[in-house]
Amino acid sequence: MLGAMFLMATSAIGPGFITQTTEFTVQIGASFAFAIVVSILVDIAVQLNVWRIIGVSGLRAQEIGNKVLPGAGWVLAALVFIGGMVFNIGNIAGTGLGMNAMLGLDPKIGGIISAAVAILIFLSKRAGMALDKIVVMLGAIMILLMLYVAIVAAPPVGEALKNAVAPENINFLIITTLIGGTVGGYITYAGAHRMVDSGAAGVENVKDITRTSILSIIVTGIMRVLLFMAILGVVAGSAVLTSDNKAAEAFGHAAGDIGIRSFGVILWAAALTSVIGAAYTSVSFITKSSTPERTRNLITVAFIAVCAVIYLFLGQAPQTLLIFAGAFNGLILPFGFAILLWAGWRRRDLLQGYAYPKWLLIIGVATWLLTLFLGWNSLAGLAKLWV
Repeated sequence: MLGAMFLMATSAIGPGFITQTTEFTVQIGASFAFAIVVSILVDIAVQLNVWRIIGVSGLRAQEIGNKVLPGAGWVLAALVFIGGMVFNIGNIAGTGLGMNAMLGLDPKIGGIISAAVAILIFLSKRAGMALDKIVVMLGAIMILLMLYVAIVAAPPVGEALKNAVAPENINFLIITTLIGGTVGGYITYAGAHRMVDSGAAGVENVKDITRTSILSIIVTGIMRVLLFMAILGVVAGSAVLTSDNKAAEAFGHAAGDIGIRSFGVILWAAALTSVIGAAYTSVSFITKSSTPERTRNLITVAFIAVCAVIYLFLGQAPQTLLIFAGAFNGLILPFGFAILLWAGWRRRDLLQGYAYPKWLLIIGVATWLLTLFLGWNSLAGLAKLWV
């Protein structure tokens, strides 16, 4: 369960997460606090339902989809796989930016080195155990370093708290992008699929499933708040961020050279764990539970290698790509979420006879309607962003 929790959390805390938070804090300042609150509430509602339905059934999301409506699972698998590839190109780009801030390496060289590290993990004879230990360790390092920088930046906490409930600026694309970056696309299923693959599923584990799903979002939320406060402290201090890597520049303003190096470690760790999470989850959608682990690992290695090659030849600016990936995954969310909610509502046979709580279903449906609304409102902004 701990490995599943941190796989979901560290998959969400990727380079897109860091880039989005920095860009949007620069754009709307303290008002970004409201977007964070909304995204966390939506994230909890989504993960409570996703983890419970997948966990109780013991089936992967695409397997549930095919049983609910033949072929729907494969459509979901295709969308998640494509979205995961887009996101993973951004993740590898993020490892390059992290290596650049940490060691001064060319971003493309840093990206390739990091992709090689991820590949070595899946080539390990005990890949599953290595995956769990690495995401937990790197997740803890990220949170501790971010806490340090947030304290040093001395942000205006009162202004942030005020805007969390009474924002001066509300932006639908920003909110949708945050949701897409934390529970959109493959991230929605990362922890739940890892939980099922590790055998921690079934009605008897409902309490553990619920607790772990909430904790994974809380870990993600803590990281988002700490990063937001660090950037806000810099921006509120009249610093103007103009470089191509605004997050690194902000950390430099807050804590000098130590801040820049800390940022490099945070971004690299976040990106590497997201490369691992994206690859693991995307491949879980195109393989079966009966597929030998060695075969899955080799497919995962190929997935990472292809993403790395595309990154090398892609001309799109890394920061724009990372933001686009989050918004794209946010548009995938309503489709897969609807399938799982239907299973919870009408297919008790898939849940081993478990009576799905009505209050949780109501929260899920309300959240699903919100994701539809946000997704529709973000379409125009998303197209404009890519252009």
